[in-house]
Amino acid sequence: MTNSKEMTLTSVKVRSKLLENLKIEYVKRKFSFQKLTDRDIILYLTDEDFRKQINNQINLEIKE
Repeated sequence: MTNSKEMTLTSVKVRSKLLENLKIEYVKRKFSFQKLTDRDIILYLTDEDFRKQINNQINLEIKE
């Protein structure tokens, strides 16, 4: 488990509609933004395919 001394507080602006949809998924899946962020960072740093996928993602809209 990570203690608060090992954590860094950041602030980012996120598209409102994306965050709204994400919050719904958090509740459904009992997940959190913190968990998502930590996992994304690990994958980005360690998985070349994931990094390429993220770097090449240009569509930032969710089709409804």
